[in-house]
Amino acid sequence: MKLPTNRNDRVLFGTAAALVALGLAAGLGNVTVQAPGNTSFITEARANTPLRAQPARGPAPHAHNVSKIVKSDSPISIVRSPTDLPKPVGKRGPQRVKVDLETIEVTGQLADGATYRYWTFNQKVPGPFIRVRVGDTVEVKLKNDEDSALMHNVDFHAVTGPGGGAKATDAEPGATRGFEFTALNPGLYVYHCAVPMAAQHIANGMYGLILVEPEGGLPQVDHEFYVMQGELYTEQKIGAKGELTESYDKLVDERPEFFLFNGAVGALATEKPLKAKVGETVRIYFGVGGPNYTSSFHVIGEIFDRVYNQGSLTTKPLNDVQTTTVPPGGAVAVEFKLEVPGKYMLVDHALSRVEKGLAGILEVTGPENHDVFKDYDPAKSAQSMSH
Repeated sequence: MKLPTNRNDRVLFGTAAALVALGLAAGLGNVTVQAPGNTSFITEARANTPLRAQPARGPAPHAHNVSKIVKSDSPISIVRSPTDLPKPVGKRGPQRVKVDLETIEVTGQLADGATYRYWTFNQKVPGPFIRVRVGDTVEVKLKNDEDSALMHNVDFHAVTGPGGGAKATDAEPGATRGFEFTALNPGLYVYHCAVPMAAQHIANGMYGLILVEPEGGLPQVDHEFYVMQGELYTEQKIGAKGELTESYDKLVDERPEFFLFNGAVGALATEKPLKAKVGETVRIYFGVGGPNYTSSFHVIGEIFDRVYNQGSLTTKPLNDVQTTTVPPGGAVAVEFKLEVPGKYMLVDHALSRVEKGLAGILEVTGPENHDVFKDYDPAKSAQSMSH
């Protein structure tokens, strides 16, 4: 089947596919979908069974930092700061928490002189870092902005239930949908938009992480950081200027022009680098939105003291790891102590991807530690680093 190339036809094609998927998954009586170019969609469905609310356990706190959505006609920064994540849950008991997501399509800065029409959760890439604990009842509300061109939803890999919540949050532009779930399994999980074609929604920026802390919480560290890797498929080559447009053909063929940390070229290198001090401990929550490529996550000049492999928080972490493999739709938490000052590069060790935008910086300040590392010619090294 030849996929439509016109953006408006793709919108209709995607909506049609979403309705078909919804009909199959929900067991709808009849679903008739007409071809792209005809906006007459006819559906006949059985009434949805209402959610059965659990007893309230007092005021429901929010599970992530709720930032005000400010719309702009000019390109904005869509970069999610690596420090934009809630405080640890700690040793509290289970409770009811709220998660508010708004799907917004915005024009954002992709690279120097280049912009892109991103699809986002809460106007940033990745979406907000959501933090709960095992046993929590999580209320999810998803609003699709009225100016969106497409239906959007959210699929949480932390959810035990149909579609990870995707069916329950299918929202046309201007609509709000929701559901609730109990966080049964601790771990670090990806969430993403799952409206067909799901890979298109993910590539355009619709992914994030949800942390379900185990009972008693996680070990304390000095700094926590939130980093996600994704790909972007544009008609124009990397280095082009102006507003770049998506390439459906490159997406299907898995030929990205860009590999990115937190949504944009230089997002974690020049715009929002990670910062810490000698002697401090850091934990990086790292996930791959993808939609297609596996990451070989590596910090040049550091060794991971502990790796919570595949995002599992209840199995014994791996020790002394150089590079860790994270598949699309997967996540990992890594911890290490900082012994020596300097600039440490975050990369995917498929190193050609550095040339396509995939590099971050961890800036470590503090006194030298010549017992660990001694540079015989630091002045020349500093000059080399500035190139």
